[in-house]
Amino acid sequence: MQRHAAAMAERSEMTGRADEAPEPCAGSLSDDQISDIGRQAHALIEQLYPFCRSLTGEGVRQSLRVLQQIIPLTIHEVPSGTPAYDWVVPDEWTIEDAYVLDGRGRRVIDFRASNLHVLGNSSPIDARVSREELLEHLFSDPAHPDWIPYRHTYYQEAWGFCVPHRLLDQLNEPSYRVRIDSRLEPGSLTYGELAIPGCEPGEILISTHTCHPSLCNDNLSGIAVAALLARELEHTVRRFGVRFLFLPATLGPLVWLSRNERKVPAIRSGLVLAGIGDRGSPTYMRSRRGNAPIDRAVRHAFEHLSRSGTIRDFAPAGYDQRQYCSPGFDLPMGVLMRTPSAEYPEYHTSADNLELVTAEALGDSWRLIRVAIDILEQDRCFVNQFPKGEPRLGPRGLFADAARLGLLWLLNFSDGRHSLLDIAERAAMPLWVLQEGARRLKACGLLKEANERATG
Repeated sequence: MQRHAAAMAERSEMTGRADEAPEPCAGSLSDDQISDIGRQAHALIEQLYPFCRSLTGEGVRQSLRVLQQIIPLTIHEVPSGTPAYDWVVPDEWTIEDAYVLDGRGRRVIDFRASNLHVLGNSSPIDARVSREELLEHLFSDPAHPDWIPYRHTYYQEAWGFCVPHRLLDQLNEPSYRVRIDSRLEPGSLTYGELAIPGCEPGEILISTHTCHPSLCNDNLSGIAVAALLARELEHTVRRFGVRFLFLPATLGPLVWLSRNERKVPAIRSGLVLAGIGDRGSPTYMRSRRGNAPIDRAVRHAFEHLSRSGTIRDFAPAGYDQRQYCSPGFDLPMGVLMRTPSAEYPEYHTSADNLELVTAEALGDSWRLIRVAIDILEQDRCFVNQFPKGEPRLGPRGLFADAARLGLLWLLNFSDGRHSLLDIAERAAMPLWVLQEGARRLKACGLLKEANERATG
């Protein structure tokens, strides 16, 4: 907050208006800068990769503490037993070690080799079991015999291991020693939050899930990109506030919403980030409303920055838009992905590793999100101060740039009813180009912002 206030004061000193919206950044970052952000995101994923995250537990806290080294994140602890609408915060899961030993005491399945080997939220066990009983508690994927699948048992008690399918043929002994050193006991659900204030009422919400273990695309890509975006936005003066949430899927949003209903009306737009680091082209799922400002902003960013992007209609399945867009809230929240979940073979397997995510894709996703936020911030209405006929641009030094900056489009549709995004869609031009045109027209008195305060 202090850093934001300092930035606001500095902006006020330069412009004379503390609430002046910042210039758009969409065209201000070079490809080299975006590539550097992508490399930083990949390095952050590599740092977070070993932690055993789950719905609750120390792995989530470890991850959030790493983020606190980048951004001033507040970590919240919500006690077990706390209600969240139709749900309840469960007991906290802690795991120390897990393995299966053969007759010679060798670890044929070893949690230390991969935290995916243990069924997420597994109950403890320490016993010798028959081969037949062990096989009943092993999960594998015959279609990809060398990969470890990711499975969990969040809301029912069970124990188990996840293994490469190829291992099953090697388990030929009559019995095995099985140990899962875990605990399910009263604790808390942990989530991280950062609210960057804005100059005007209203917030943009960015939400990403934290509950998966060593999976890079589904989980860590959203965490890393959101953290680096928050670091960037924290040092800029915002028209609207931006709130970042790092929380476990499904239950996390329900817990946050149940504790913050008074803040919900301030949410103007938002994005759920999930699976934004793979090589696939960007994919966006619209909000339940279908044509909310965020839906239009992302579509506009796709059209002018990522022509290979795909837009899908809302569906109450998949990620946390299910909670934010539930009918009791109907928030304008969409989902940004690359290849959608379950549509790439590595999804929820050990092959979702550091090789699956790329710095290029992470940087591109960061840029798309940043541009979508900029569009929401810069979208405003203007009023033509010479609406009868076409004003002369030559004497004002504007004629040479009229076509490039869409000045005639701006003058014709700046009637106080059409916003910059309305005009940009009609003119098939990037909003950030028209914003520069509006700035030039405003500077020479041809445009005035709608509802702009009188200056004297």
